[in-house]
Amino acid sequence: MSDKSHLNHLLWLTIGTIFISTSGALGKYISMPTPVIIWWRSFLAAIFLLLFCLYKGIDLKINNRKDRWTFFLAATFMGAHWITYFYALKLSNVALGMLSLFTFPVITALLEPLFSKTKFDLIHVLLGLLVLIGIYILAPEFDLKSSQLQGILLGLLSALCYALRILILKGQVVKYNGTMLMFYQVVVLAVILIPVLFFMDTSNITTQYPYVILLALLTTAIGHTLFVNSLKYFKASTASIIGSSQPIFGIIIAYFFLNEIPTIHTFVGGTLILLTVVIESIRSKFK
Repeated sequence: MSDKSHLNHLLWLTIGTIFISTSGALGKYISMPTPVIIWWRSFLAAIFLLLFCLYKGIDLKINNRKDRWTFFLAATFMGAHWITYFYALKLSNVALGMLSLFTFPVITALLEPLFSKTKFDLIHVLLGLLVLIGIYILAPEFDLKSSQLQGILLGLLSALCYALRILILKGQVVKYNGTMLMFYQVVVLAVILIPVLFFMDTSNITTQYPYVILLALLTTAIGHTLFVNSLKYFKASTASIIGSSQPIFGIIIAYFFLNEIPTIHTFVGGTLILLTVVIESIRSKFK
């Protein structure tokens, strides 16, 4: 790969990461019930991704029934991840929500031996402890009535759902196009969440639609597609390290658009969490 094309791929990967980082500020800002936001996000993203697949001639055929069930299960965990993450953002703030979500690389590493023939690695326990120390520093007080602690706990649940989704989909990435995988997941999620439109308030869409379109197009369709496509040119570990800058971009975006100023606890706890992501990503290069 020439230096120029390498820089181009690096630029697109960074742009994709910044686009995905907008989920924090948009999730906090959009004034609608969380399941309704996620339905609109999924429904609109499905349209954008379908148009992209048709334009690029991407094959949408699913090979067998087992893969259909895998897609369905992955979509369910993705939905649980998005919903708990958005509740985490609304209960706490963008910094705490995003940083607690970014425990997912270590959770993934700890769970991987249960899903594949990977051997259990003691270093993952140490990284897990480092993450727990980071979470302890993040939490202003360990009072379950505290909305910030509730937000952090929901962020951790979101990270668990995200890790499970990654592990379920891992074998499918080799067989199918990344955009096609994302398309089917948002389609399944949009179908699963149809009932929320009948018993939750959806009237705010008339004022919130520009932000919902941004969330579906910029964050979900373009951001995730750019990130998945970058895996063709970079090791997963390199993409993960750059991806771990999402909370940093998210905190900067939240500062400018929501006037959220992180505390010193957020900086120290967040640094420990992101340090574990970088350590694990660098280690995975040499395995």
